[in-house]
Formats: sequence, C-alpha cells, structure tokens
Amino acid sequence: MDNSRTPVDKVTPRHLRRAAYLYVRQSTLRQVLENTESTHRQYALRQRAIALGWPAEQVVVIDSDQGQSGASSADREGFQRLVRDVGLGRAGLVMGLEVSRLARNSTDWHRLLEICALTDTLILDEDGLYDPAHFNDRLLLGLKGTMSEAELHVLRARLRGGILSKARRGELEAPLPIGFVYDAANRVVLHPDQQVQGTLRTFFATFERTGSATATVKAFATQHLLFPRRPRRGSRRDPEVLWAPLDHSHVLSLLHNPRYAGAFFFGRTRQRHHAEVGYVSERVPREEWTALIRDAHPGYITWDAFEDHQRRLHANAQAVGADRRRSPAREGPALLQGLALCGRCGDRMTVRYHQTRDGLWPTYVCQRAGIEHGVPICQSIRGQGLDAAIGRLLCETVTPTTIALTLAVQQELEARAEEADRLRRQHVDRAQYEADLARRRYARVDPDNRLVAAELEALWNHALRAVADAQAIYDRHHAADTCRPDAPTQARLHAVALDFPQLWAHPDTPNRERKRMVRLLLDDVTLIKEADSLTAHVRFRGGATRSLRLPLALAAWQQRQTSPAVVAEIDRLIEACTDGEIATRLNAEGYLSGAGRPFYGTLVARLRHDYHLRSRYDRLRDHGWLTLDETARALDIDTCTVKNWARAGLVRAHHYNDKHESLYEDPGPLRPIKMRGCKLSDPRRRLVVVPHASVEVQCEA
Repeated sequence: MDNSRTPVDKVTPRHLRRAAYLYVRQSTLRQVLENTESTHRQYALRQRAIALGWPAEQVVVIDSDQGQSGASSADREGFQRLVRDVGLGRAGLVMGLEVSRLARNSTDWHRLLEICALTDTLILDEDGLYDPAHFNDRLLLGLKGTMSEAELHVLRARLRGGILSKARRGELEAPLPIGFVYDAANRVVLHPDQQVQGTLRTFFATFERTGSATATVKAFATQHLLFPRRPRRGSRRDPEVLWAPLDHSHVLSLLHNPRYAGAFFFGRTRQRHHAEVGYVSERVPREEWTALIRDAHPGYITWDAFEDHQRRLHANAQAVGADRRRSPAREGPALLQGLALCGRCGDRMTVRYHQTRDGLWPTYVCQRAGIEHGVPICQSIRGQGLDAAIGRLLCETVTPTTIALTLAVQQELEARAEEADRLRRQHVDRAQYEADLARRRYARVDPDNRLVAAELEALWNHALRAVADAQAIYDRHHAADTCRPDAPTQARLHAVALDFPQLWAHPDTPNRERKRMVRLLLDDVTLIKEADSLTAHVRFRGGATRSLRLPLALAAWQQRQTSPAVVAEIDRLIEACTDGEIATRLNAEGYLSGAGRPFYGTLVARLRHDYHLRSRYDRLRDHGWLTLDETARALDIDTCTVKNWARAGLVRAHHYNDKHESLYEDPGPLRPIKMRGCKLSDPRRRLVVVPHASVEVQCEA
C-alpha cells in the first residue's frame, strides 16, 4: 500500500465527476452571531475544492445545521443529508474545517468514515486531504474523531463544574418566575410593579384559605382577577408583564416553586434518555437537589408556609390514590369526606354518591383492599344518619365558640373583598395609563405621516376599549362587594350568628362550608359497623374524643317502603273504588307514598301487586256478579243493549278499573224485557207487571 501520495495524487477523475460537499456548522446561535471568523474559515474551504479541480457549480454547501450541537446526529438534518448523499455515491469529496464540525460523537464519525471508504469518497479538513480507504489516513481520522469527542467531554465537564460551583454558592443567574427581577447589582428583588406584588399576595392568601388549586382558579375567575405572566421572549431583566386569566397548571407551578419563599434552588429536575421518546425531564427528590439555600432573597411567603402548601398539595393529589389522605372540602353532601377511617383495617374511607329523587345520598366505603387484592370491601356505611349525628354533636359542643368563629369569618370576607376591589382598581389604573400613553404618542406624531398616525390612532382606540372593559368589570363587582345590608338586616344576621345550631341548619349554608367547619373542629372519625348498630369514635382537635352508637341506616328500599296503615286503607277502599279513585281518596285524606309523593292510579296498582291484595274484579266476582257477555246471555240481549240499560239504571253495573270496564249484578227473577220499536227515552215507556209462574216480573211496555 502506498501511503506517500500527495493530495493531488489522491484526487482522481472518478472523484471529480462527483460533487464536493462542504459542511458548515456552529454549535450555538450565539456562536453564529459572534464567532464570525470560524464561519468565514469554513466557507473558505470551498476555494480548496476548486483548487483541487472541482468546478464551482459542483461544490455543494450544507449549512442548515447552524446553531446545532455536534454531540449527536439525531436533530441535524444537514448531516443526515450529507451521509445519505455519500452513501448514494453522489459525493467525491467531503469538507469540514475540522473533525468537530462534522461530528463530536465517535459513533457518527466512524459511520461516516466507513461509508466514505465504501463509496471511495475523500475527506478534506484544514490540515489536509484524506482517503478513508487507506489505513494510515483512516487511522489518523479515527484519532482525530476520538480527540474531538474527548474535547467535547472536557468542555462539558468544565462548563458543568462552573455551573454547579455557582449554584452551590447561590450565585448562578437563572430565569426568575413572575414577581421577581434582577436589580443593577444582580440581586433578586421583588417586582417593582405594586399590582404584580398585590396579585401574588392575594394568590397565596386565596390558596391558604381554600386549600385547593382548583378552588383558587375558581376564586380568581369569579372575581374577574387577571394574573401577571412574563413574556416568553425578552431579557431576564425586563420587568414587562402580560396579564391573563389564571389557569390550573400555572397555580401548581407557582405553589411548587421555592423562589416565592425566598429560597434559591438548583437541580430540581434532570434529563433522562429513553429509547422510545428520547430525553425527558423528571423530578428529583429534594434531598438530592444540588443546592437549596433558604432566605437567599426576599419572598412572598415564609418557608413554613411553603412547606404547608406542599403538604396540602400532596394530600390533595393522593386523595384518590392508594395512600389516601385528607382531601380538600368539596361540594358534595358527605360531611366526613376525607375524615372517615375504617375501624377494621385503619384505611381512610372514600365516598360514593347515589342519585335519588331527593338528591345525592353519600355512602362511606373502605375499598382499598378490594381494589388491590380483589377481595370484598371491608365496610360500606350509609351516611345520612351518621352525618346528622355528627352535626348534632358539633352543635352541642361548639356553641360557646360560635361568636368568635362568626366574627372571624366576617372579617375575613370583608378583607378579601377589599383586596379584590383594590386589585381591580389597579387594573383600571394600568389600562388608563396605557391609554394616556397612546394618546400622547398620537399627539406627537407628524400629521403628514399618515401611515404612522393611523397606526397610533388604532393603538389609542384599542387602549380606550381596554379601559372601558376594565372599568365595566370594576363597576359591576364594586357594586356587589360594597352592598351592605341595612341595620335591621345586620341585627338579624347577628342574632343568627350567635346561635351555631341555626347557622349549621340554615338552608343557605353550603355543603363546602359545613365541611370546612368540621375540619376546623375534628381530626378524624373512626367507623365500626356491627350487626345492628354503628359505632363512631370522634376525635376532636386537641385530643378530646367522643363515641357515638347509632342504629344502622335503613336501606333505600326500606326508606321508600309504604307504611302498613296506607296498605290497610288501600285494602279497605278496593271494595268500593277503582285504582284511580283510591289514589284520589288517599290524596284527599293526606296520605303520601313511601317516597313522600302523592298517589296515582298506576302506583296503587303496583302496591296491590306487591302486597298481594285481591283486585276489585276478583272481589266483585266473589259476589256473583256477571261479566258483560254473561249478562247479555242471561237477558237474551246483545252487549250494547246491556250497556244502555246500565246507563238507564235498569241494570246495576260496577266499574272494576279506570277504563270503565264493569261487572253487572244478576237481576234474578225480576228481569227487564226488551220492548221492540220503543227507545229508552220514549215517554210512553213504563214498567208493567207481567205474571209469570205466579211471579211478578218487571218488563217494558
């Protein structure tokens, strides 16, 4: 093998018939903008190819990977195109300023060398021309690729070491969340905009009050409060903010960020490579963070408040999981939601609701073992009687503290309304400032510059509309918040507030508020279901306990069961009334069904069937009364005549259902006789006595 060939000797007519490819790359966009010398040197290689004999039109420049790292070829479309064209035999020469421009990964680099050797493609860098098919050239190129990968590793290690060193000292400058900015001395300070600060403090106060991220979003939406956001693009030191409605993901992001507690942190997430999806970000446990420095800068909440928020969020997230904890108060009627414990296994019980005509009925269920192991559920307890007993216990226990509790709630509501009103007022002021600024810009423009004047006028009009919208929202909510009841109403409200039982039982008190009262007073309630009773061990805040023994709640069908008195009355009325007539009589006498509703004919028929009551038809048949056909045969007339005689009173008929179907009394020996040619309405008709076997018979004359 001849290893002493010159660059000119390596270039053959076969190479010149194919194109020469110049690959240009910089690792970052910042290098593209600032390190222009490297870019010029890379493009200068084009002249090297022309000097070796390639026509200028056969030199293909690939520079689509500017700003892409050479650590991998996964996201480099230009490099993938280069490898494809080399593999197809379209390239006679591949040029790169150095090996690191082509690849910093040994796998990608050696793959390119192998393809170039198979397709007889030359490689050119700033140092010389190489033929990968020759051993010495390939050995040298391989060493260059290894050194390039090692250089990348060293650069990464140095950069990572510098970042970690600054992070451990708390000096690393990182993007700040909304509400913080860097000052001139590179210190983290609160945002200079007072509206931003006030909104963030209201946000944390709302979560502290509600204990739920969803409830916080609803509170802001109800009060029409906007939340500040940092623009996606812009300088880290730019205090400009955007205002938009609050959403749930943003709430969670803010609550989980230690920055708002004045703490510096680094290493909360890390990148992991997965074969199917590539690099993904995953959370790191707090004890494995690179740095966590408390009181590093001013914050909006204390560290203790931040820790309390994390515990609340953790409990809320696990309220429906395997390790169930206390969940936030919700709208359902289950009073012990999140507080009920199973007295048999110790797990926290969940709530199921059953929709009925009277509303939602709660049931407390211990089902963790049933879900995980496929065994029957541990306990299932109906909640109506239990919740009522807990309510009575609270009314008996907390009456002395009612006044203080009510006054505290009232003060909190007033303070909350004042803060919301202040934030809405600030939003109006901000919109007015933007409108004034747009007006001044429009006033300073040259009238002859029509294009600029038209644009500024449009911006001014847009700002005025924003002012009008903000003012309308403020006026609407300000009127509602400032509406105070008169003196007599306040006196009545104060009288109600003095009596906790009345407050508890008031129909305007929502279920969520009752649950919040329970959570302020109780830690948990342990439930044990026995054969004929239910035992509830109640544990109050502070350690006091009470035990309640309650009868088991009736099943739904038992609660809707018709009383025996009503059934007896139906049985009595069957003798003289149809189903519809029975329903009318029962409603007139004030009777109600098991569901607490009025009676109707179909319901009476169903009750007759369920309680095996003999129908009116059967009872009339027991008296010997005849059907329509039987009566017609007995009188030797057709059925229509029987009905006519019944309406005229010649034959006694008794309805046995609501369709006016009847049974007829047997006339016996005194049978009416049909008189042909004479209508029942004819005044000549009269009753005569016809002797028949020494018996007087009623007939028609």
